[in-house]
Amino acid sequence: MNSAGRASPSGLSAEQAARQLALDGPNELPRPPRRTGWHILLEVAREPMFQLLATAVAIYFILGDRAEASVLLAFLGVIVAITLVQERRTERVLEALRDMTSPRALVWRDGVPDRIAGRELVRGDLIELAEGDRVPADARLLSANDLAVDESLLSGESLPVAKTASAATDGTSPMTSNHVFAGTMVVAGRALAEVTATGARSEIGRIGTVLGSIEAESTPLHRQTRQLVRWFSVLGLVVSVAVGLLFFITQGDWLGATLAGITMAMSMLPQEFLLILTVFMAMGAWRLSQHRVLTRRAATIEALGAATVLCTDKTGTLTQNQMRIETLVRFTPERPVRWQAGEGELDERFQPLLRHGVLACEETPFDPMERAFHTLARSALAPLAERPALVHEYGLSPELPVMAHVWCMAGQPDQTVAAKGAPESIVRLCSLPEALRAQVLDEAGTLAERGMRVLAVASASFRGTDWPATQQGFDFRLLGLVALADPLRDTVPRAVQECRRAGIRVLMITGDHPGTACAIARQAGIDGDAGLLLGEEVARLDDAALQHAVTTTTVFARVAPQQKLRIVQALKANGAVVAMTGDGVNDAPSLKAAHIGIAMGGRGTDVAREASSLVLLDDDFGTLVQAVRLGRRIYDNLVKASRFVFAVHVPIAGLTLIPMLVGWPLMFTPMHIAFLEIVIDPVCSIVFEAEDEEPDLMERMPRDPSAPLFSPSMIAQSLLQGCVILLLVGGFYGWLLHDGLADDTARASAFIALIASNIALILANRSLRGNVRAVFQRGNRALWGMILTILTLLSAVLLVAPVRRLFGFALPDLTLIGCALGVGAVTLMTLLAQQGLLAAVSHSRGSRATGP
Repeated sequence: MNSAGRASPSGLSAEQAARQLALDGPNELPRPPRRTGWHILLEVAREPMFQLLATAVAIYFILGDRAEASVLLAFLGVIVAITLVQERRTERVLEALRDMTSPRALVWRDGVPDRIAGRELVRGDLIELAEGDRVPADARLLSANDLAVDESLLSGESLPVAKTASAATDGTSPMTSNHVFAGTMVVAGRALAEVTATGARSEIGRIGTVLGSIEAESTPLHRQTRQLVRWFSVLGLVVSVAVGLLFFITQGDWLGATLAGITMAMSMLPQEFLLILTVFMAMGAWRLSQHRVLTRRAATIEALGAATVLCTDKTGTLTQNQMRIETLVRFTPERPVRWQAGEGELDERFQPLLRHGVLACEETPFDPMERAFHTLARSALAPLAERPALVHEYGLSPELPVMAHVWCMAGQPDQTVAAKGAPESIVRLCSLPEALRAQVLDEAGTLAERGMRVLAVASASFRGTDWPATQQGFDFRLLGLVALADPLRDTVPRAVQECRRAGIRVLMITGDHPGTACAIARQAGIDGDAGLLLGEEVARLDDAALQHAVTTTTVFARVAPQQKLRIVQALKANGAVVAMTGDGVNDAPSLKAAHIGIAMGGRGTDVAREASSLVLLDDDFGTLVQAVRLGRRIYDNLVKASRFVFAVHVPIAGLTLIPMLVGWPLMFTPMHIAFLEIVIDPVCSIVFEAEDEEPDLMERMPRDPSAPLFSPSMIAQSLLQGCVILLLVGGFYGWLLHDGLADDTARASAFIALIASNIALILANRSLRGNVRAVFQRGNRALWGMILTILTLLSAVLLVAPVRRLFGFALPDLTLIGCALGVGAVTLMTLLAQQGLLAAVSHSRGSRATGP
């Protein structure tokens, strides 16, 4: 303990802070230069598709075909514009998410404490620091209680540094003991400090911006996608060179051969995969943020749909975190005496119990239980004539979950020690007779079984300043029990039931009394009676026994943070995909060990948030289940978009190659491919991203996390879809030519049939299981807007004579247009039938595998 009590600070006014912010700028390290439109344009220019189109434009100009070159150049401009819009959209989403992840700071403004984004801090602000906080700016300590800071980020020293408010600086070293520095971590104690430097002027700002330059490791999905695009690019290059040589050998036209090779390469290049992955991950993180879930790592979105176990805390996650004191219990030689909330004024016999409970709380409480003590005390106790001074304090520890404060009371020679904590721990400190000890624990168990959080309160006297090392050095006297109620959140029972339907186990891991834990578990719909394990029992089990125990246990009570880590490791060893919630400094290892670490945004520490991959901004279990639902939806839509991209390139490549092989008039030139690219890119990255969830989304078992997105079965289904379109459209084109139709009329009719079939492919892939009702009834404004845009563009190509001639089309009559649209309708029915059959076979195999 380093300082005595202090009066509440006032801090800067809002106007002063605004002026200082305008003068100094935001409290953040210099970021890499923002990507401008020109930067994005340069990146687009490096794309193979852009370079192929640009080469085609140059060849048309060399051939003197300025009209075709100009139209192709316009298409190139449209493709670049679409890419720019999508890139800027993604950039804006990422910038918004970066703002949300700004470290938070508890600052005093206008005499009131307020949580603000760390970037809004200014010099002169007064900030509160507590265990688990990341220091948001360089600051000078005004008061500190047992403060220890991890400064390894700046100094490389692994051991925490003790900090005091009274130490003098020698002016030679910036790492002084009465200053704290931005980016360091508070590992113990609390403090009040005045900000002295922000942003680039801070110590970490002067050292450099190394943290901002560290690039995140690629996710497995990104690596799969890059590998696939690379493989297809090589294949496309080989095939396009072969096609160019074939054209040159048969036609003797090297420029025409180059164009034929470019057309083939464009038809096979699946550059959309990287686009959709970037857009889906950014938009997925944004959609999660709209549901009060902050994504800190993109890989989490991949893992969410595979979660098989959700490990949740009780207080604030399953419950409302709005504690109220319901019962006070004193113990007399005859029997326990109780006071119930709502029974009238607090009897004076219970006032010492409540007053010492308040003295064992923080002076400015943020914990809901401590706020409940202060709330009741304001209405039930007369204020003290003089404010006592806090002279020493003992924090909670895993070994002894008891908080104790030592106070200097006005007019009293002895100091007053007030302690509160778990009843069994307080009972040990008080050295009660066996009969009274049993009576206290029985009463605590009875209250806990009613779903209440139970604390015991004790007091002691002490003279002098030679304080014991731990609370066990005081001669405590038991004052009684305090039972607090924290109602279950309304959303929890339904969310737990939804998890059960989705094949996800819900486990409660809490430090609370086992009776309280089981009562809340029963209310939530978690089968608390099926299996209960105490922290001390977890500690006694070896790894193999714990792995067996976690398969049947649903409630873990009186669990210490280090035991949480063992539980997570045991679940993972059993093959589970684990999502774990936590809020404290000591929760960081288990959050990091879980596949999906979930920090509490409201009550969580900065350490917990930085170790996590998700942050629940409202600390609600229902929000966590909603995040799993959204994760499954995002992954489903990613599969749909990928399947579409695979399938759509098959008929384009096939209809480019087959006419050369069989001697038909060419169906495609680079212009036709460019037109199709204008359709494909927005469809895969916007339309499928906006698709609603599947009806059975939360009624399926979690997906296998080891299964790749581009599985052989998915690729085979996509190729099968593409082959269906290729056979139908290619057969239609061949039939028209065989029937003696003019080349330009046959080409236009087949192109209409291809566009209609591509629309059918979009519709068919809206459902993973060939659900006809879902295809047409599920809402998606982006889809119908895109289809309308496609039809408008196609109409313009067919009806505007100069454009029609550039495409090599003649306007078909209504009969031919009807036949072409009929090909699209047949394609849709065939694709839906194919998907329904494959879904039925897959379901049948799954039923046989799982058994009755």
